[in-house]
Amino acid sequence: MAFAIAGLTSLCTGNGFTLWVYTTTDAIADMNTASYFTGDAVNYLNVRDVIICMDTATPTTSLCLVLSNDGTDVDISDGTTIAETDGD
Repeated sequence: MAFAIAGLTSLCTGNGFTLWVYTTTDAIADMNTASYFTGDAVNYLNVRDVIICMDTATPTTSLCLVLSNDGTDVDISDGTTIAETDGD
């Protein structure tokens, strides 16, 4: 699939960056490609913003950093997976 602005929500802003959550059925491997975040994303996402990327199909959650925004595409880091298991 492609980036959908409806899945992007700003959680808080402070000290020069914004914390976002992005919810989609796309895998993190799709989200972290350089051409995934396009269109409206370039108007909102700034370098060093943090995005909690949530794949609802798998489900998995990854913490990503905005690496670049050239006005056409936004590139994010590969992401650090957040464990969704409980060892108890």
